Amino acid sequence: MPDPQAFAATWLSQFTDPKAWDGWMKMAPMTPPPASANPLAGFLKDIGAGIDPVKLESIRDDYLKKGAQLWQDFVSGKTPELHDRRFSATEWTAHPLSAFSAASYLLNSEFMLALADAVEAGPRERQKIRFAVQQMVDAMSPANFFATNPEAQKKMIDTKGESLTKGMANMLADLQKGRISQSDESAFEVGRNVGNTPGQVVFENELFQLIQYTPTTQTVHSVPLLMIPPCINKFYILDLQPENSLVRYAVEQGNTVFMVSWRNPDRSQANLRWDDYVETGAIRALEVVGEITGQEKAHVFGFCVGGTIAATALSVLVARGQQPAASLTLLTTLLDFSDTGVLEVFVDEAQVALREQTLGGGGLMAGRDLATTFSALRPNDLVWNYVQQNYLKGKEPPAFDLLYWNADSTNLPGPMFCWYLRNTYLENKLKNPGALTVCGVPVDLGKIEAPVFMYGSKEDHIVPWQAAYASMGLLNPKNAKANRFVLGASGHIAGVINPAAKNKRSYWVNDKSGKSRPKDDAAWFNGAVENKGSWWSEWAKFLAQHGGADVPAPATPGNAQYTALEPAPGRYVKARAD
Repeated sequence: MPDPQAFAATWLSQFTDPKAWDGWMKMAPMTPPPASANPLAGFLKDIGAGIDPVKLESIRDDYLKKGAQLWQDFVSGKTPELHDRRFSATEWTAHPLSAFSAASYLLNSEFMLALADAVEAGPRERQKIRFAVQQMVDAMSPANFFATNPEAQKKMIDTKGESLTKGMANMLADLQKGRISQSDESAFEVGRNVGNTPGQVVFENELFQLIQYTPTTQTVHSVPLLMIPPCINKFYILDLQPENSLVRYAVEQGNTVFMVSWRNPDRSQANLRWDDYVETGAIRALEVVGEITGQEKAHVFGFCVGGTIAATALSVLVARGQQPAASLTLLTTLLDFSDTGVLEVFVDEAQVALREQTLGGGGLMAGRDLATTFSALRPNDLVWNYVQQNYLKGKEPPAFDLLYWNADSTNLPGPMFCWYLRNTYLENKLKNPGALTVCGVPVDLGKIEAPVFMYGSKEDHIVPWQAAYASMGLLNPKNAKANRFVLGASGHIAGVINPAAKNKRSYWVNDKSGKSRPKDDAAWFNGAVENKGSWWSEWAKFLAQHGGADVPAPATPGNAQYTALEPAPGRYVKARAD
């Protein structure tokens, strides 16, 4: 699949050569293509797909009509309208040639994507084709080249060349780092101004450290809260700066909060499996929380892949005759992988088999490769925007805590990664009772007996909210009223990190529950009520409802067996993949 970071690397070698785009497209409106022309012909031949000639002719005719009109407007001096934020600056319309360049690109993009949508193939293949074409179209924007970017040119003139000099310096620095800088990384330090909620590491093994946070209330709910973040990223996305820390908020609501801080795997851990993350990770963390607090049950919280691990761990414990969850909170989590959104383009038998061949027997899935995959989902925001700002215009990226975290990559053990890809994304076995054996026992999510709080983000491109809603149906199948679904605004990360104190965005709830709860996501949303502000308050109420009696807050972290090892956030989270 196309790799936006690779596109960016190619771009660097063609810094002043816009012909890379023009030569690839060969579709300028001034030179209409013959009726048989199809820029995707070679690509479609390779995958055994095609486009109906009637559809192709219709798309071509529409393209020629719009292209002719664009050319007439250009000749007559009429400035085209550019409905694209990449070309919103006044410099794009100040000069006719720049405006025509942008308008031609947008027309060509429309043409290419129309061809991709017209391909006669199955849904999965069509999605892959469209994704590939979108990657190429985004890469070829005239905004990405100095010679065709009037904003960058004006900046160079205004600064007497300083912006271009600075841009080249930024580019060279990024080449040394091997990635594009998205934030001023010098502005943050884990433990100093991100990931700095007070607490102590009270347990560690080769896979994770367990943090117990210092209470801020005189009394706490008797049921503790164990948070299991994704191992694909570092936990401090849930504990950024004090004003947007979900961890700090949970502590302030009177919860005794524990956090799993996954180790960033190195070569010594290249053989870890999914079972290790479940047994040595989530299950061991639950055991320690119970031994420290003296409570038989805990609130179990999982975010993204952390939610999949948490639910799997609870089903393993059920098979062993245990029900340790007082409640289960799952944020943007997939249990039913029927709809994996755009990530589906990266998962098929051939790609999974290749990963198994190279990593299944041992090795590391590099954090940089994982970051590249996620950048590919939003290349204009996560790649090309920074090419334009940092390199062409010589600007320094701003200090942004979320993007600092985003660049702090983690590795994954190859065997664990391959198991996860095949058994969930590819074969979707987790949803079928007994289809998977984990830690020596069959997995049946439906046997977990705990009230569920399921959260989805409305614009999530990694875990579509509809898929999160469908996953909820696997839990409490005979007690649907125990499940609650909340939908938040924005995307996979920004939707989750929506501080209650800022009262921004909105969220949706539908109070119909049990047998009256809508069976499908569309019906649920049609009957939902929108509320202004953060969904965090809904979650706090849910925890309090199932949190037991209030008891005095613990005076010290841990206990006689589990003593404080080092201050939060601990050293595991500070190990970098690069």
